Amino acid sequence: MRLTVFGATGGTGRHVTRQALAAGHHVTAVVRDPARLPRLDHPRLQTVVADALDPEAIRPAVSGQDAIVSALGPRARTDASVCADGTRAIITAMRAEGIRRLVVVTASGHVVDAGDNRFTRTVVKPLLRRYLREEFAGFARTEQAVRDSDLDWTIMRPPRLTDGRHRPYRTAVDRNVRGGFTIARVDLAHAILAALDDPTTAGHTVSVGY
Repeated sequence: MRLTVFGATGGTGRHVTRQALAAGHHVTAVVRDPARLPRLDHPRLQTVVADALDPEAIRPAVSGQDAIVSALGPRARTDASVCADGTRAIITAMRAEGIRRLVVVTASGHVVDAGDNRFTRTVVKPLLRRYLREEFAGFARTEQAVRDSDLDWTIMRPPRLTDGRHRPYRTAVDRNVRGGFTIARVDLAHAILAALDDPTTAGHTVSVGY
């Protein structure tokens, strides 16, 4: 598979890149600052320096690919719009290049559904929404842009991310993982690549957690 990863310098994006290369995929990593990407001397890795918010600038990185992964996310609270703005730019570039498969990472915290227990619905998530209001609004805009696209999309919804080691995790389609309060970035990356390989996830959300 020929795969483009946006947000490749972030914690999740780095794991996606490494695991995709280990699985035999060809990876194009789109970065704004190549110094932030750990040195990976690999014949199937191409690094493209471009502004992920500019559809024209990222078209060359999208062209000819089999799938696109967006692991864009805010590095600070002032960057709350980067996920939505970047996703819209990616969708525009994909449409222009005729690329259809898209996996976008958002979060599970802004969604309350049947996968949440009563305590999570009534206490935990109202508190999170109050503290992370701008970030959650950005994720909601991201998901709306993805759903409104005519692409073969999958939305990945992790809970709180950690830098822990790999261990068994759970997934749920179109609902949150009950009691899944954390996920290691290494396992989120694994779930992203699994979703790419599973065409039945197209048009659905996939939540992950322990």
